[in-house]
Amino acid sequence: MPTFLFDKIIFGPVKSRRLGVSLGINLLPTNIKVCSFDCIYCECGRNPKKHETKAVLPSRIEVQQKLKEKLEEMFAENQLPDVITFAGNGEPTLHPEFAGIIDDTILLRNQLSPKARIAVLSNATMIQRKDVFDALLKIEENILKLDSAYEETIQLLDCPNKNFNLAKTVDQLTAFQGKVIIQTLFVHGSYKGQIVDNTTEKEIYEWIELLKKIKPSQVMIYTIARDTPIDTLEKISIQVLNSIAIKVKSAGFDVQVSG
Repeated sequence: MPTFLFDKIIFGPVKSRRLGVSLGINLLPTNIKVCSFDCIYCECGRNPKKHETKAVLPSRIEVQQKLKEKLEEMFAENQLPDVITFAGNGEPTLHPEFAGIIDDTILLRNQLSPKARIAVLSNATMIQRKDVFDALLKIEENILKLDSAYEETIQLLDCPNKNFNLAKTVDQLTAFQGKVIIQTLFVHGSYKGQIVDNTTEKEIYEWIELLKKIKPSQVMIYTIARDTPIDTLEKISIQVLNSIAIKVKSAGFDVQVSG
């Protein structure tokens, strides 16, 4: 049940299950979560009520300065990251200066840590914006969420805002023409009296059919690893994840499993 928030703009480096030594960038407030999804498994907890706390985002220049300081420090210690990862307390592409911040990060990476990849972990709700779409095309690891091929499962599991449309999202994911990594979290349990399970044969079949349409460069599958705000959810076993991975490989995709 306990969850946590990142208390800095730049955090880590941490050893990521999927990415290696990762230096994190949080473009959201350090005291509250801000997201266009309200996933029932999110390690940052549920979205706060709108009237509780005003969201104050870091400025573009502040992000640039903090990242420069941290990369210079890591360079001096000869401990540069494998990847610079936009994650944090919610959805990073909600930041109004996201595209400019990506440009700043690419410049700093090229100057101070040229071997590091740049990754964005996103729920894909803002990729209809041209500036966000174009910015994601500039980075090495454009990692976008797709937890199910069924709208009702996504509504139950991810609790998206009212503007979410699965069919449009899939079309936008397809528009990346393969320059996208699809990330899916598998979980089962219950929520509000309903069964939550995106690992059924029906779910996996239709999800793989969407992968065939999107044609991602890689698929990342994983399950919960930390506390979740809903205590009726259960971690998926590595055996089940591996069985899903076999089906993804059989469909022709590179797949990475994190248990």
